[in-house]
Amino acid sequence: METGCKKIICWLLLFVVLAACEKLDMRGLIISYESANQRFDQSMDWNFENPFKEITVTVEDYTIYVMADCHVGGTKNLDFFLDEAIQNNVVAAVMAGDLTSGHAEDYNTFQQHLPGQELLTSFQIPGNHDLWFDGWKHFYSLFGSSSYLFTVKTPDASDLYICLDTGGGTLGSNQLDWLKDILETDRPNYRYCILFTHNNLFRIRHTSSTNPVVDELQALIELCIKHQIDVVVAGHDHLKNEVILGNTIHITMDALKDDFEQAGYFNLSIKQGKIEYEFVNL
Repeated sequence: METGCKKIICWLLLFVVLAACEKLDMRGLIISYESANQRFDQSMDWNFENPFKEITVTVEDYTIYVMADCHVGGTKNLDFFLDEAIQNNVVAAVMAGDLTSGHAEDYNTFQQHLPGQELLTSFQIPGNHDLWFDGWKHFYSLFGSSSYLFTVKTPDASDLYICLDTGGGTLGSNQLDWLKDILETDRPNYRYCILFTHNNLFRIRHTSSTNPVVDELQALIELCIKHQIDVVVAGHDHLKNEVILGNTIHITMDALKDDFEQAGYFNLSIKQGKIEYEFVNL
């Protein structure tokens, strides 16, 4: 009985300490100081000074590599992913969150292992772990916007890729309005539309990690159907999964972290005008 009371007291003390630091979140325990809307507003300021990237390729077929949840720390699997991307001449690598633990030293390690943009065009979005310990300021100083788009233009078509910030467990009202506007105005001009996000929309197991907000989940599913979103790629759950809802393929990737038994990443290709993809395990 005494041991049980001591455990309860310890948990209460932890609760008080975290609450005093303004870091408590019962969905994910620790979040950033900034709200989703605050991060989005900063991202739009950055986007204003840094126009969205248009990647032009001279052939119709191309490939994008995608990973999430490397949780640097360790960098063995991250280095393998980056080397493969460079060796296979992919047009871009997308890194869909939980790249670090939020600590400045982990961000510095991650940045040091990234090749220059002249070798590999890369795009980063934050996960919940990247926002821990005031991590947003480190993400923003290194990578800028967390809500943005990029396009890939082939000789015959153009494809739209939208990167979303769900690191705090919610899109926030401003980002959701922005996404709706992009899909209304820009989506009709593109052959394919792919979304990248950290939080996966569908779960295959019980987990204590951050869950999507129900109202936003419904809104995103409706947007996918209305605007013919082809693929949604996410991480967060650490175990690969594939769900097809309507015409949209919802992908959850394996974690890339070094100590994960099923570590892997995801290849998304356009071949002969069609979307192909595969899960790659290390």
